[in-house]
Amino acid sequence: MASNIERDHVTGTETTGHEWDGLKELNTPLPKWWLYTWIACTIWALVMFVLYPAIPYGKSYFHGLIGFSTRDEVAADVKAVQAQRNVMMSKVGSASFDDIRKNPELLAAAQTAGRLTFANNCQPCHGAGGSGQVGYPALAAGAWIWGGKLEDIQQTLTYGIRSGLDQARDSQMPKFGADGLLKPAEIQQVADYVETAYFGLKDKDATPASIKAGEALYATNCAACHGDKGEGNREVGAPRLASKVHLNGGTRESIVKQVITPHLGVMPNWNTRLDAATIKSVAIYVHDLGGGE
Repeated sequence: MASNIERDHVTGTETTGHEWDGLKELNTPLPKWWLYTWIACTIWALVMFVLYPAIPYGKSYFHGLIGFSTRDEVAADVKAVQAQRNVMMSKVGSASFDDIRKNPELLAAAQTAGRLTFANNCQPCHGAGGSGQVGYPALAAGAWIWGGKLEDIQQTLTYGIRSGLDQARDSQMPKFGADGLLKPAEIQQVADYVETAYFGLKDKDATPASIKAGEALYATNCAACHGDKGEGNREVGAPRLASKVHLNGGTRESIVKQVITPHLGVMPNWNTRLDAATIKSVAIYVHDLGGGE
């Protein structure tokens, strides 16, 4: 019986019978090393498929014969780290600020916890590194309304500002314009004085007479809280006006707006969201931003 097998006349290899434009496909077998590697990988994949979690079905999945779970491993690691952190934070919570400062290990733990907590909870308002923004104090600038000592910061963090708690920081400023306590012209005169004497602004429309009238109005209506020289008063939460850092903006427009209808910010009390040790850690971190006293 004659064979129908065709061989390539150059290599002597059998062909598959397929031909394209005069090019014939050779029936060349796969290299044995490649074939054995493929078989080994296939067997390995099947073994892994049976031993480890593989196919999901419904609301569950095939858990594998050995019951391995990366989620369980991660949960165990997190639990171990949390246990270690709890031990250290317990020491931070029970130690005084002075003791924490004297202990490099405790200080490092407090600073790390404070930095992470600040980034997650405080940074959206106070900015990265406590840079602040209009309406939100710049914590790194040292322009403290309620005091910049560790205990002061801890108190503010714990009970908040105008949070509704009895222990919260609270201050009020009259609506001199909205309530008609000052006439529009008088508000402009106060703005002339404040921007010239304390904000370092030079308004060409602020005449000596207007500034002098504004000074008298300031002495009658504002000095009781903000001080005779704009130095502020932490006892009542009155910001320092004689400063390069201004909570609600450093422009004439911001002065007028604040006199007419003052912006009174609110900060939540963190004692219901953070434990005492974490609040203490945030106080240390904020204090170390550069503006602490």
